[in-house]
Amino acid sequence: MVKAEGLELSVFKPSDAVYYAGSIVRPGGNSEFHLVDERIAGRKPATLGFAEAAALPLTTITAWEGMFDRMGISRTGAHAGRTLLILAGAGGVGSIAIQLAKRLAGLTVIATASRPESVAWVRALGADEVIDHSRDLAPQLEALGMKEVDYIFCLNNTDRWLPALAPIIKPLGKICTIVSAQKPLDLTPLMGKSTTLAWEFMFTRSTFQTPDMIEQHNLLNETAALIDAGTLKTTLTTNLGKINAANLKRAHKLIEAGHTLGKIVLEGF
Repeated sequence: MVKAEGLELSVFKPSDAVYYAGSIVRPGGNSEFHLVDERIAGRKPATLGFAEAAALPLTTITAWEGMFDRMGISRTGAHAGRTLLILAGAGGVGSIAIQLAKRLAGLTVIATASRPESVAWVRALGADEVIDHSRDLAPQLEALGMKEVDYIFCLNNTDRWLPALAPIIKPLGKICTIVSAQKPLDLTPLMGKSTTLAWEFMFTRSTFQTPDMIEQHNLLNETAALIDAGTLKTTLTTNLGKINAANLKRAHKLIEAGHTLGKIVLEGF
């Protein structure tokens, strides 16, 4: 909720309900009040509470930019029927990426998941097929009649997965990863197919004050409209209650375990 406005505020006014992911160059993410550039905030979906809405901005911006901006996938259906492999489909970004890919882009979505509950989760979100990321990917895709895919969205451990992606990406295909590499990467295997490799970091616009920062405001508003129309749904799965030191520790412990479904949210002080 907007409590006060700066001199240059033009989009929002006090009492407006907003949602946003913030900026990593501004401290205070766990504080009660945030100073936020309105160009990276959107109108909160009217049909969601604040906790349900809070689960969406960071992951939605990441998924939206990764698929529609970095890989150039049409969100209006121009590429409908093409194949997208999402590595770590049950996580926060994967949970919204599946929905955007199916309900806006019309893609055939293959998500990876390894546990019964995560398989059920990604299927409920709209994944057409599910394969196990604890096993080799190529044989599983071949069993589905998909030797190669048009797009790959890597949401987990770039160092581990990149060597396995060259054989399963189609010629002229596109790969986007959101995870920083821990060692130099050998990109040579991608050359033969003229594969595009893109990085997505949703804080780039706010960190560098890019001229198109307002696009995050626009996409969050569009997402709110899609939520309110019932096209998309929140990815909140766990609400740990008040924002305090104990609950923050609990949240970090759950995330670091690497088995969360959707998003964890803390609410109130």
